[in-house]
Amino acid sequence: MYIKRPSQHNQENAPHPSDRRTIKRRHLIYYLRVWRLDGNTPLGHVVDINTEGMMLISEKPVETGQEMHLELRLPDSEGELNSMSFKAICRWSDKDVNSAFYDSGFEFIDKSPEAAEMLQTLIEEYGFKD
Repeated sequence: MYIKRPSQHNQENAPHPSDRRTIKRRHLIYYLRVWRLDGNTPLGHVVDINTEGMMLISEKPVETGQEMHLELRLPDSEGELNSMSFKAICRWSDKDVNSAFYDSGFEFIDKSPEAAEMLQTLIEEYGFKD
């Protein structure tokens, strides 16, 4: 899959330079699906993630500025699915290089130490080692 650089996103939706992320995003070994809990519908798949936010790829654009209650469903060592619920705001959404898809950037709302620890554990367990 080709992932476009931040400079390739629509400049109209581009964040202000002071809003740029400072924490490196990590790619995961699984193509994790993200679900909207209101309606239990799939939203997209995680492209990259860190403790502050994530980028998704989806078949439909995501409304920006909207707070969403989302869930990641994670496989455990026995193949069972565990879930991790969280709230996030879509900060930007734009066409992917493959025009059949959209890329969307999310900021996690829950900034508690517990939420950060859960995300860090997810990244360490499922992230590519680089």
